[in-house]
Amino acid sequence: MDLSDFGRIDSGKLRLVQEMVPGKQVTLAHIIASPDEIIYKKLGLNPDLDYRQSAIAILSMTPSEISVIAGDIAIKTSAIEIGFIDRFSGTCIFTGKISNVQSAVNSILTYLKNKLGFTICEITRT
Repeated sequence: MDLSDFGRIDSGKLRLVQEMVPGKQVTLAHIIASPDEIIYKKLGLNPDLDYRQSAIAILSMTPSEISVIAGDIAIKTSAIEIGFIDRFSGTCIFTGKISNVQSAVNSILTYLKNKLGFTICEITRT
């Protein structure tokens, strides 16, 4: 396959079409440990934290409605704050102490894999 298989727009730039493939999967599970204050501000998250001990978790999943369940699991299993849940895109963002965020992500992935039969990606971290 070469680039001609993708199609082009008038300006000659490559145009890619992204689409969600139906399935039960977590496609992104990332933890940002000790993020810079500006990231909290740009995301509209709680700025009253000790940034050196805090983390932000970002998860993306399909079907997108599962993000509501993921948020519920996170809040019930660990002392975290929900920053954002989007049941249309399947995105869940939450914050807290690094250990609490790690615990919440682990709980979500374990539940989705073992109880609901999801395909789970590995947790990445920066």
